[in-house]
Amino acid sequence: MLTREQLLKMFRESHALLRGHFELSSGLHSGHYFQCAQVLKDPKLANLIGKELARQFKARRPTVVIGPAAGGIVPAFVTAQALGVRAMYSERVDSEMQLRRGFTVTQKDRVVVTEDAITTGESARKVVHLIESFGAKVIGIATIVDRSGGRAKFPGRRFVKLFALAFETFLPDDCPLCSEQIPVTRPGRIPRKTVL
Repeated sequence: MLTREQLLKMFRESHALLRGHFELSSGLHSGHYFQCAQVLKDPKLANLIGKELARQFKARRPTVVIGPAAGGIVPAFVTAQALGVRAMYSERVDSEMQLRRGFTVTQKDRVVVTEDAITTGESARKVVHLIESFGAKVIGIATIVDRSGGRAKFPGRRFVKLFALAFETFLPDDCPLCSEQIPVTRPGRIPRKTVL
């Protein structure tokens, strides 16, 4: 079982906790960012995370693990690998999630939705809605990092987070970092910033 302290150590040693001015996938701004890809690029660390997420859901007998592109792809794969089930990912098309590339689920499928980090939970909710539109059952949502400060809710569903560590977020129109004219960076194209 991975502890919160072990996970934080992984993030620190991988230089995955960044400081700067970031626009998150939710559209909110923050002075901190979890670059989970810096941890997940190491197969040993990614597999440890996948095994821990899989352990949390094994008794529920999932048949598929799906993550939203891009941050949910690797967590979905390593979790599915640990469970011995199919791995898929959804993609945004005109702000809505879709299964592409021949991916599909059926009414017989029991699905775990994975994310690398959750701030508002909007991407995960969109994936849940997509999966349910196929008649499949979503048995839970999992994330490595819950940075929502307890605000991300999934009523009636199991929500597993390996650790929670919330930093303040701001609406773009009310962002003090914007007011200070600090350039904003969008994750995925992040230049190296000061590591915490």
